[in-house]
Amino acid sequence: MPDLLKLYDNEDFFTNIMLTLFIGGMFFFYALKYSRVIFEWIENQTFGTRNYIVEKLELLHIEVKAEKITQMLLFLSFGLSIITLGIMTLLGHWWAGIFLGIILSIVGWKIPRPFIDYMVKKRIKQYQNQMIDGLTLLANGIRAGLSLPQAIGMVVDEMGPPLSQEFSLVLHQNKLGAPLEECLENLAARMATEDNRMFISSINILRETGGNLAETFDTIVEIIRERIRLQQKIDSFVANGLLQGGIILCMPLLIGIIYYFSDPEATMLLFTHPLGIVALFVAIFLDLLGAVIILKIVNIKV
Repeated sequence: MPDLLKLYDNEDFFTNIMLTLFIGGMFFFYALKYSRVIFEWIENQTFGTRNYIVEKLELLHIEVKAEKITQMLLFLSFGLSIITLGIMTLLGHWWAGIFLGIILSIVGWKIPRPFIDYMVKKRIKQYQNQMIDGLTLLANGIRAGLSLPQAIGMVVDEMGPPLSQEFSLVLHQNKLGAPLEECLENLAARMATEDNRMFISSINILRETGGNLAETFDTIVEIIRERIRLQQKIDSFVANGLLQGGIILCMPLLIGIIYYFSDPEATMLLFTHPLGIVALFVAIFLDLLGAVIILKIVNIKV
């Protein structure tokens, strides 16, 4: 009891209490002030991610219940980390299990959105590559006397996915009573490319003003073909620039490894001496700056 009274009489004890209350109060004040932003961020990272994935899966014509997506996200965020922690603990490396579990939890939390975005971009690119053959079939069908919906149906029968799936959805919505223009606008929203927008805009304009759809489709095909040829040429230049940039960026690391094996003591000064540490940080900063500049240079859009 006397020791407890001495503890309460200690000035440092009350100072720590006041400091803790002050810091806690500051955290509470800022959390209350930015509560809307915090809750929006939490919702975006949880239910927002789930709704985003469900929406993107619909673009991929994959039907999955929202509950299944929630279970998948929970497993990726926590399930894998818990399993890893359990295995590493059984092996006697619980500290490594905690470290790997945290990494897997962060990766599992962040990886679904980029992965689903990659799948959507891949599908749009496949659709883009099929447009030349699809529009050629449309033009031939219209020349043969078919109406536009009939020509679209012919493309659905002759082409493979994803173009056949998207055109089939257009016909399905049209049969349910939606105007063809609205169905095509929905297609433009799903497959958001400049070529697709040009194709759909030309249809809507010519259906109102009149004109030769077959010739218009032939013109669009030539434009798309030229755009693809130019894009392939640019991609080759970009790949060449990235390769050269990668070699340049790896040179400091390779030179450092060579110096280490030739003179380890002198090389270790970069990690032990203050000037060496400063020089190392400057080199890393300049290397990263060079990487950013190279990426800016090779980022070419058609």
